[in-house]
Amino acid sequence: MKYFLGKSASFLLTLVLLCASVFVLLRVAPGGPFDGEKALPPEILENLNRHYGLDLPIDEQLIHWFGQLLNGDLGESFQYIGRPVTELIIESVQVSAVFGVGALLLSLLGGCLIGAFAAFHRNNKIDRLSQFVVSLGNTVPSYLFAGTLVLIFSKWLELLPPALLDEPGSWILPLVTLAIRPLSMVLQLTRSSVTESLQTEYIRTAVAKGASQFRVLFHHALRNSLIPLIGLLGPLTANLLTGSFLVETVFQIPGMGKYFVSAVINRDYPLVMGVTLFYGTLLLATTWISDLLYGWVDPRIRLNSQSTPHQESA
Repeated sequence: MKYFLGKSASFLLTLVLLCASVFVLLRVAPGGPFDGEKALPPEILENLNRHYGLDLPIDEQLIHWFGQLLNGDLGESFQYIGRPVTELIIESVQVSAVFGVGALLLSLLGGCLIGAFAAFHRNNKIDRLSQFVVSLGNTVPSYLFAGTLVLIFSKWLELLPPALLDEPGSWILPLVTLAIRPLSMVLQLTRSSVTESLQTEYIRTAVAKGASQFRVLFHHALRNSLIPLIGLLGPLTANLLTGSFLVETVFQIPGMGKYFVSAVINRDYPLVMGVTLFYGTLLLATTWISDLLYGWVDPRIRLNSQSTPHQESA
């Protein structure tokens, strides 16, 4: 109970500090939501600022925003006139979640399988392929990888549509682009963990008893290598479920990432704060859940008031 209450308090405090920091930075940054190519008359600009409360001191604006939040109101978007921020988030997160879940499953399944086989058969073709995938995911920016896929499969081979979601197969390129980096991270971590597990005494004992390669690899080595992966699972899940900002922008996917980029460019304060709140909540929640999963995967780890799962597993 102490651990639960402590994590809950830390969760809320971190979320409040995150929202307050973003709120203040948005207000002090140069420019404003009504700055455009054509300057508005001073009296109109003054009326707009008064209407949205932007003429108040920053601390009063912040208190007012938290008051609205407690009433379940995130305000209306400046950019999408008349549309509540909550409605835009619900609409966009459904699209991002579809791609996020697909990319998460692809990265976990592909990364664990390739990483385990690469560790079991080191320095062969599978291992060299895994190293290439890791290098690709860690070094090539997502926008460059997305552009390369579009150039090859849409322009040259004409096999897949380049963008949008209005044609069959249009989800393949953005899904692969979104999954390549997390897949490389899972692959690298799995390969390292399984390689270390294969050198332990209990693995040698299992081999000496005549256990099959499949059982040694997946029942013993891979299962006991999942603990480091769980620590990565929380932020990885939050990132994929909310969508990649650049990927959704490149492929013109109407998800949360595209809305967020547009909101930042246009200084849509309510929408930026809404997305920040949603993303921060999801990130903290998934990280908290991943902490609790440590004890389920490895019974030797116990949660108590003196230490966290990370400390005990270390």
